[in-house]
Amino acid sequence: MFKRLLAVSAAALLTFATASITAQVRGDHPTTYTVKKGDTLWDIAGRFLSKPWLWPEIWQANPQVQNPHLIYPGDVLSLVYIDGRPVVTSEGPRAGEAISTIPLSDIEALLKQFNVVDDPKSLPYVVGLEEDRLRSTAGQSVYVRGLDGATPGMIVDISRPVYVFGGGRGKERPGRSDLTFRSERQHSHWTTPSGFGEASGEVLGYEMQVHATGEVTQVQGEVALVVLREEGREIAAGDRVTPSEAQPYDLTFMPRAPDTVPANGRILSVADGMQAGPNLVVALSVGARDGIRNGHTMSIWSQGVMKPDVVAHGSRLSAKADAVKLPDEFVGHLMVFRTFDKVSYALVMSGVRPIHAGDVLKHPDATQ
Repeated sequence: MFKRLLAVSAAALLTFATASITAQVRGDHPTTYTVKKGDTLWDIAGRFLSKPWLWPEIWQANPQVQNPHLIYPGDVLSLVYIDGRPVVTSEGPRAGEAISTIPLSDIEALLKQFNVVDDPKSLPYVVGLEEDRLRSTAGQSVYVRGLDGATPGMIVDISRPVYVFGGGRGKERPGRSDLTFRSERQHSHWTTPSGFGEASGEVLGYEMQVHATGEVTQVQGEVALVVLREEGREIAAGDRVTPSEAQPYDLTFMPRAPDTVPANGRILSVADGMQAGPNLVVALSVGARDGIRNGHTMSIWSQGVMKPDVVAHGSRLSAKADAVKLPDEFVGHLMVFRTFDKVSYALVMSGVRPIHAGDVLKHPDATQ
């Protein structure tokens, strides 16, 4: 009898899951779709589903081919129903370069700009510039101290410390503090957005912004001469140096919802300090140790503030004592594309209003 109940329960759950995913299939979905160059997996998922992060629920990879989850231009995707469940299958030449998950062509330069390290002070650094300049640009030389093992021809990235991220696992809200050129905190309330505290408690990591790439041309003792390449920002003393990564991020992943979103999930910063919208990058206060992986999609919410009730009370103190919390407001969706231990970077996929440091992360299906 018990086994029969288990079987009935399992069947009911399967029926519910099938009904749930069927409800998310777009009414205007194509029966077949031929993948084109320039398509992204997020866009293709959005053609079939109202919630692209549910793609793994309907995608049926072909186990008989190498890298079955990859999709190529020319592949023909078909939406069929198997036992009442929607499934997308693929047939095609599987030739050329696989499509990316996110719109790489629009944001590639931005994707390479940011990195997170545990201790920037331990990294080699620019100690001087050609002709004792204050700033150097492409074609000029800089002198790097501490680049152990450097040899002529080595390609390096030159980065500037931007923020230290901290807090988030205790009572402290995740926050950030600006860094000086010596990688030390700038202690000033003017350096942080209104309502968003400075980094405190546990250090989550130090954000580094890549300003330029260079080539080692000469090594003498503990100093290496590096010639700056084209397409970079100005370099100054104190900038840190690391071996260049040709492909620092992985684009072969699927959009999907995380099992849970940590309570400390917040937007730590927005790329270049801009108010984020679609196709801009944001840093998050959660990473691999929190179960966050590339492809995880989350919703972004502006946290409701405490509002004094000035209607019910004429006294400012009384109104503040009787304050009510305003509801959180939906802002948009993002998808994680690069994950570190305690911090990750995500691309804003959609938004209905500007995104700010301090905004809260929730499950992509959250309604409040």
